[in-house]
Amino acid sequence: MQTVVKKWFRDKDSGFLDNSGGPEITVRKADLVDCQFLKVGVTVEFECHIEKQGLIARKVRLAKQNTPNGKKGGGHNSKPFRFGVMT
Repeated sequence: MQTVVKKWFRDKDSGFLDNSGGPEITVRKADLVDCQFLKVGVTVEFECHIEKQGLIARKVRLAKQNTPNGKKGGGHNSKPFRFGVMT
């Protein structure tokens, strides 16, 4: 699935993903792939699991996005633009 980060609480190492008016999707730092925290508004890809606590996001990673100059990443020696990541 793909959606945007709705809330992130750095002091709790968790947050919520937008679910278009449905039940909140909880995301935890332990389920982040290649990043340490998320910023509100960043688009992420994830697997959604139903647990006793509700909807839980697993294997959460930043979605591939365009570079700041509007061009897609790629080419020789270029790295993907990873907005909102601290590794």
